[in-house]
Amino acid sequence: MNFEYFIAKRISQKGNEVFSGPVIRVSILSISLGLAVMLLSIAIVMGFKNTISSKVTGFSSQLKVVPFDNNQSLEEQAITVDDELLNKLKTSENISYINLTAKKGGVLKTENQIQGIVFKGLGKDYNPEFLMASLVKGRFPDLSEKNDSIIISSYISRKLNINIGDDLRVWFISGENSNPRGRKFKIAGIYETSLEEFDSRFIIGDLRHIQKLNGWNEHQVGTIELFCKNPDIIDETQMQLYKAIPYDLQVISIKQEYPQIFNWLDLLDTNVAVVLILMVLVAGITMVSTLFIIIMERTAMIGTLKSMGTTNRQIRRIFLYKAANIIGKGMLWGNVAGLILYFLQYYFRIFKLSGESYYVNYVPVDLYLSHYLYLNLGTFLISILILIGPSYYITRISPSKALRYE
Repeated sequence: MNFEYFIAKRISQKGNEVFSGPVIRVSILSISLGLAVMLLSIAIVMGFKNTISSKVTGFSSQLKVVPFDNNQSLEEQAITVDDELLNKLKTSENISYINLTAKKGGVLKTENQIQGIVFKGLGKDYNPEFLMASLVKGRFPDLSEKNDSIIISSYISRKLNINIGDDLRVWFISGENSNPRGRKFKIAGIYETSLEEFDSRFIIGDLRHIQKLNGWNEHQVGTIELFCKNPDIIDETQMQLYKAIPYDLQVISIKQEYPQIFNWLDLLDTNVAVVLILMVLVAGITMVSTLFIIIMERTAMIGTLKSMGTTNRQIRRIFLYKAANIIGKGMLWGNVAGLILYFLQYYFRIFKLSGESYYVNYVPVDLYLSHYLYLNLGTFLISILILIGPSYYITRISPSKALRYE
């Protein structure tokens, strides 16, 4: 057995620490709390980023093909969708599916309320997976044939006091035509994304209503939504498609369309970095103090070992092994506590949030195995590296003076 490890194991046995025992327990507790906080911080940030990103992209797609103009209004210009354009969009292997949509501004009118809205029309081949998962009541409209069924948000439902089965009249004004044109719809379902950007504005129905209102034919749409297989290479896919499509069209990413949401998510990375640095520093300072106390308590043992020919390097290794044992125990309990809280929140959503402020009504958590392993390995290595400098204090202990106080 390794000599240094053998000695470190002997001085780690229960009952050998008289004065340093309580300090070691405080160190273990400090490391446990620090690691648990770091683990949960990473899980919460990844949870927020993944949950909110999936909501925004699920509603609006990762990439969009739109006319190349400076039009900032809700009156979209028409894109003629033919086989040639679709084939160019399918040249990228990263595109999983394509949705054809259009938007048009309008006004909802009930007996007592008026609400400005955006009507989003969906093509008959629209992939409704996200919207169906977001339904809190009712059903998703059948888009195979033109119908008057729509879904509205729970926000609009509460504000206008309307519900499933109710008739709803929407008024539209088209460009040069100043006369409002009304359309009567029937509410088939109610969705909720907890994203105010969408819930406060959008009602969703059949694309053919917008085509008729705008005087478009069946091959004309306002936006082509593109969903990607690998979200990590959106920028590369965007540039590839931009070079492939006609000159009068452009490709915009979801980050360009909703920069305020993604900038807020990016700020969370800074917050986590601050938490990680603070927790590592607290654990490191605690371990430095603990190491000094253990060394002082074992001064006589250090003098004895030196008098027997043990080198300073060997003695330093003994105490670093001892410190690694303390760090290991703290990390073990930190992992246990952190993972228990993580799984409780992941499966039972114990901690709630205000959906209006945070875009989600519970604290989302998500943890990748790679992040978990890097966090543990990094915490252990940094804690040991911090202790290498203080361990040189052993070289200042003289055998003659140390044995005098034995």
